[in-house]
Amino acid sequence: MKARGASGAAAPIWSAAILLLTTLLWAVPAVRAENGPTIVVKEFENPPNNLNYFRGTNVAIFQEAYGRTIWKSTDGGTSWSKVDGIEHDKAAALVMHEYDSNRAYILSAGNVHWKTHDRGETWQTFSTEAYTSDFPDTIGRWMSFHATDPNKILFTGMECDGLFCEELVMYTEDGFQEKAKFLRGHTQACWWAKSSPLFTTGNEEWDDRRVLCIVRGGVFSPQEENRLLISDKYFSKTDGVVQEYEPNLTGDGPMQGVISIVEVKKYLLVAAAARNTAEMALFVTSDTQTWHRAVFPQDHPLLKASYTVLESTNYSIQIDVKTSRRLSKPMGTLLTSNSNGTYFTRNVEHTNRNMESYVDFEKVSGIQGIFLVNQVENWEEVEEEGKDKKIRTRITFDDGRTFEPAKAGDEEIHLHSVTELNNVGPVFSSPAPGLVMGNGNLGKHLKGYWESRLYISDDAGRTWIEGPEGPHKYEFGDQGSILLAIRDSKEANVTEIEYSLDHGKNWETAKLPNDLSVCPWTLTTTQDSSSLKFILTARKGSRASPTGFYVISIDFEGLHEDTCKEDDMEDWFARVDDDGKPSCVMGHTQKYHRRKKDSKCFIKQEFKDVRPEMTPCECGNADFECDFNFVADGDECKPAAPVRVPEGACKADNPDETFKGPSSWRLIPGNECKRTEGDQKDKQKEWKCSDAQGSPSTPGDDKVGHVFTFFKGGFNRFEKHYLERGESNNEADGTIIARPYKSDRDTYGVGDVFITHNHGKNWTKAKFPGDEGIYSIVTHPYVKDMAFFLTQGKKVFYTVDRGRHFDSFEARDPPDTSSSRPPLSFHPDSRDWLIWHGKKCNGGDCYMEASLSTDRGDSWETIQRYVEKCEFTGSSAYKFRNSTQIVCLARKREDNEEKNPLQLLYSDEFPKYKLSVALEDVSNFATMAEFIVVATENKTEKTLNALASVNGKDYAPARFPYNFEVPHTNAYTVLDSSTHAVNLFVVTEEERGRRYGSILKSNSNGTSYVLSIPGVNCDDSYYVDFEKMLGLEGVVLVNTVENRDSDSEPKRLQTRISHNDGAAWGFLPPPERDLDGNPFSCHSETGDEACALHIHGYTERVDHGKTYSSKSAIGIMFGIGNVGPILGDLKDADTFMTTDAGLSWKMVKKGSWTWSFGDQGSIVVLAQRNTQSKSVSYSLDRGDTWENYVFSDKDVTITDITTERSGASRNFILWGHQKEKLFTVNLDFSGLATEQCKDDEDRDKSDYELWLPTHPLQPNNCLFGHKNYYLRKKKDRKCYNGDKLTHLYRVEDCECTRQDFECDYNFEMHNHGQCKLVEGLKPLDPVQVCRENPDEFEYYEPSGFRRIPLTTCKGGFEPDKALTPHPCPGHEEEFERARGVSGVTIFFAVVAPIGFASLAGWWVYRNWRSKFGQIRLGEQNGLDSESPWVKYPVVAVSAVVAVVGTLPLVVGGLWRSASSALGRARGGGNGGGRYSWLRGSSQRRYTTRSSFARGRGDYSIVDEDEGELLGDDSDDEM
Repeated sequence: MKARGASGAAAPIWSAAILLLTTLLWAVPAVRAENGPTIVVKEFENPPNNLNYFRGTNVAIFQEAYGRTIWKSTDGGTSWSKVDGIEHDKAAALVMHEYDSNRAYILSAGNVHWKTHDRGETWQTFSTEAYTSDFPDTIGRWMSFHATDPNKILFTGMECDGLFCEELVMYTEDGFQEKAKFLRGHTQACWWAKSSPLFTTGNEEWDDRRVLCIVRGGVFSPQEENRLLISDKYFSKTDGVVQEYEPNLTGDGPMQGVISIVEVKKYLLVAAAARNTAEMALFVTSDTQTWHRAVFPQDHPLLKASYTVLESTNYSIQIDVKTSRRLSKPMGTLLTSNSNGTYFTRNVEHTNRNMESYVDFEKVSGIQGIFLVNQVENWEEVEEEGKDKKIRTRITFDDGRTFEPAKAGDEEIHLHSVTELNNVGPVFSSPAPGLVMGNGNLGKHLKGYWESRLYISDDAGRTWIEGPEGPHKYEFGDQGSILLAIRDSKEANVTEIEYSLDHGKNWETAKLPNDLSVCPWTLTTTQDSSSLKFILTARKGSRASPTGFYVISIDFEGLHEDTCKEDDMEDWFARVDDDGKPSCVMGHTQKYHRRKKDSKCFIKQEFKDVRPEMTPCECGNADFECDFNFVADGDECKPAAPVRVPEGACKADNPDETFKGPSSWRLIPGNECKRTEGDQKDKQKEWKCSDAQGSPSTPGDDKVGHVFTFFKGGFNRFEKHYLERGESNNEADGTIIARPYKSDRDTYGVGDVFITHNHGKNWTKAKFPGDEGIYSIVTHPYVKDMAFFLTQGKKVFYTVDRGRHFDSFEARDPPDTSSSRPPLSFHPDSRDWLIWHGKKCNGGDCYMEASLSTDRGDSWETIQRYVEKCEFTGSSAYKFRNSTQIVCLARKREDNEEKNPLQLLYSDEFPKYKLSVALEDVSNFATMAEFIVVATENKTEKTLNALASVNGKDYAPARFPYNFEVPHTNAYTVLDSSTHAVNLFVVTEEERGRRYGSILKSNSNGTSYVLSIPGVNCDDSYYVDFEKMLGLEGVVLVNTVENRDSDSEPKRLQTRISHNDGAAWGFLPPPERDLDGNPFSCHSETGDEACALHIHGYTERVDHGKTYSSKSAIGIMFGIGNVGPILGDLKDADTFMTTDAGLSWKMVKKGSWTWSFGDQGSIVVLAQRNTQSKSVSYSLDRGDTWENYVFSDKDVTITDITTERSGASRNFILWGHQKEKLFTVNLDFSGLATEQCKDDEDRDKSDYELWLPTHPLQPNNCLFGHKNYYLRKKKDRKCYNGDKLTHLYRVEDCECTRQDFECDYNFEMHNHGQCKLVEGLKPLDPVQVCRENPDEFEYYEPSGFRRIPLTTCKGGFEPDKALTPHPCPGHEEEFERARGVSGVTIFFAVVAPIGFASLAGWWVYRNWRSKFGQIRLGEQNGLDSESPWVKYPVVAVSAVVAVVGTLPLVVGGLWRSASSALGRARGGGNGGGRYSWLRGSSQRRYTTRSSFARGRGDYSIVDEDEGELLGDDSDDEM
């Protein structure tokens, strides 16, 4: 919903420089014109921002935009004084209480603020504990107010750990008399259920306490992982369980991806987004218990950033949906819902919108059924030719059923509306009954704003008269007795005001005092328009370059001495028909008692709302709507679902049996019409029982179906792209774009582009709006509805609806067709933001130029010339850098000279801020999750250095482990880093054909690295045998080079697996027997150097987009390989499978087969690749049994098998060729199951089981401080997964261990496992903990350790709290209560030091003995005494150093444990920071797109030709 606030320049809220200003520089004496208003002028140096009245009073308040000073007036703006009792230099924002007219709040940037409960007379401090959030999406909505209890307030704050900040919500039930209490962490926003006076849950207790929160999955999680949670107990814990639940939004359960909640009258709307699509789902409730998905017309889907919830009625919701494809000239369709908000129908087509999603729509205040809209008349010309809009104004008097022109006499007038706001408040009307004003013009279409004049209507828009010439700012006073206007201008040349006392028939003028000339800014009065006083704010100087500001009071008190009497008043009906008779809306007429236009008096009833008199009408057709589960179809209502059968009906098996049911119509809820005698539209009628049963489901035939399609042209390969529907999309289409091509040594050619919408059952040629040939297809990596078809020229074709329609735009320059890098870059959140890399040539001098479009190619702005590449690095998932950030790699000078180095440049908000240089002498950069990793060139030593950043501005060098020395590095490869640490592959052997390197793992800010595993295989292009199991945390496979010491023999590879994210590695346990039941040539229980399963990796893959696993098939992985001491030849490999994340394996097929997962892991299909075959093999029980399905009567060659990457489909496609003909085969497994799987809390009844992955080297199976329980379909259940399965079912937090900690900022891992301060650096200020966690009462001296961001562990081993604690400022008493000395404490401190020393030695022996020797990340396992890299002398020396270094840590840790226990015994606090984000609920895994496999894909499921290698840009060696 678009809220309207004060216009004018927006001041930076957290300005670094605070200006202490002198305001009230001078005051002009009061001037009263003869028979005119009194005008008083005050001058201020800074803009008077956020001017508000305390409702029902003449008390006004505002804040200077830059100076922060708060000013108050008690006489309607005549005099102003600084607010007393606050620190003005700390005032960051002024917030008015939404429902209590006596209250307001002044927020600081910290956690102590000010409040008033007496309209600003007095101010008191209050504490929110948390600091005020500065997240961009939260600014302006920090506080949420309960509609009926003014003491109940929610406050959105934030907490930070270094660069990583997360929002949380605090609450108060006493109006902040006491400190605010913690409500919920990891929030995006929270609301009271009772956030509107009209909304009710139907339960008084729920209305009183119910809170709804949008909760993020974790600090790095995207919006698609958000959940909606509800609590009636402020999310408190009972028996350790948080009292919260997810509402059943869909009817089948909760839904992830909730991004916003909007309160509209008596409705709550929840919008949900899904991954890889712009389409959204909207859910509506009137009680928070029962939810319905809103149904929109099929040709008006709900898309992100393309719908606006408008001011609605008590009986319907109105939404405008953007429908134009030309984004620079947007248009929409106005949709209106039925009374429960579930079904929307078209109301007005081609509404005028702007780029900010404001819509030219406004209701006439206080009158039902009348609203004005602006429509685009020449919408086809705008869409097809990009012509300027021709806008016309239309008005309705019957709630949108019919529209007519607005007229002044016989001529149409057209009015500037919401898309061109030039004042505060509503555009046209106020509570003054029937009075409407607007700026516009006569003629056929709306002209420019500066060509307009003022028009006035006193009959709610039925007729209009001309007012003063030129555009004006205007207001209504004394319930419409006064109309005030001031001419608008770009310059300070306005010297007078204009006013009318007879509804605009005649106008008077009054000069501003002392020949003052101003540039008007805003004109306002009290909210109820009952006052005789107005406030004008204006600029001193021009609009573009103001030199100061004025606040001008205009007071009409005393202009007329008489107060209106009854004979000065008239009855006025709000709506009349063509005959002048009162018309009805919602079953009644509306009549107001207002002053006659020619009466010489003022009403003088300040702060009294004008209320209409309602008279019921007889019920007519307009008073009825389609009943629930019925949809309007012309003049009829037709069933949208089976008709509900009353109890006891339709028991016999007779389809002709009838029952009494709904008529399909109902009286609109809230309608007040009088029923007449006779039948009404909602009278029940007879229905057949067959109407109640719906269409029967298609019976399963227990068969697999297939459809063959051949493609002509003599091609030998397919290019293919899936455009998947999102989870919020109810359509069942499966859209694939394919193009046959031929590629061999002699020829290369491409065919037509084909598209299917039913998983390959039917293919059609794509119909582009042009005949240019397509040289490349690029799918949008974040929105799978979109694909771009590049030509060799400037024209680009595209689709935004999965190939149903195509459009085009022109880039500035043609692409570089010789480059393997796609010319387009995409924004993760804003689907229409594009960066185009075009090749610009001046004679023979060519270079690349990057351009930005924020409207999908309608317009472009140059970012940088002589550029290598530019990328969007901003994202809503990363709060620590600007969401619009762009990073570029470009030449230092604008020339092509050989010695022109590359620079790394960035802009946080282009084009507002131009690019700034971040680094010099850069080779390349890559983005991976939250990290930006850069390789810079050391030209002296001819090697590369790695640096990393999380904010895109500041880059820290990578500090490698001690004794890890690589004298000459030409390439780094950034591997998948989904666990919030960089996995960096560093080449240690450069010889072609023998290349390998080490994988290093970083800390959470990507700067300090430890060795994960050495000797990892890569090919000559630096692609790495590295594979993560998708959907699970911490499971990684690599291939290592076993014979690294040999210079002559070929590489001998072995496969290694880690179950704890690279901290420890083992071999793959081989299966005992092959497919025929025969034992393998070797045997090992767990896998070892002599016998293990080895898998062919990424470097040998034909299709780099093909992965071992799928996020939808939790725990399942396939591989092609062999059992033995080393990896054998690919031609001799067999196919193996694991269903427990690599703990055990079985051979499933002889030879090399390709695989695909369907129905979220319930269906697995295998096909022999590049071998003559007629059948495929499939399993429905995770590989326990296999069935063959014959799809052809002739032998064919299969090259691939695919399905949707979400893994949710039950349709697959075989791609192959039969001799010279290419073909596809659709395989449809839908017939094997017709019943949808159901989950039940009783696991015996449920179709699903809980599965806990085992981490064999982790204590208690914990990884990152928690255990994850996953939902998987039971093998024996014959059902299908209808909706997207939320595999992660439950998370249990664990006690902390060493693996949950890393070296703190400015510390690095020493070679004895301790974190040592980097020479020349200082630790971070430990008091920062207190500032970032306001409820902490203590902080600790830096120990060198900090928790890793991903961990959710609690208690246990906490080395960050090992050293001396100190009280946080302001928490000294609390600290003393928790840390006070007692006799028991003295005993521990004095009497038993020897015992402690002994205990410490024992503790060191037990807990640190496994850490002596080479330190690897998170290593906990004991030493292998035979390890070639650990010798006894090293162990002995290391042990001494480690024990000595550890003793202070151990003793400190034990003392902390004892003293904390004592503190708890004496009633001390928890000491841990109750809502510290490090102790919040578990964070969900977030797998981002990788970007290191240059031009060919990456190590997770991604499109081809993406990714970067840090170093070389070509396949040649450096």
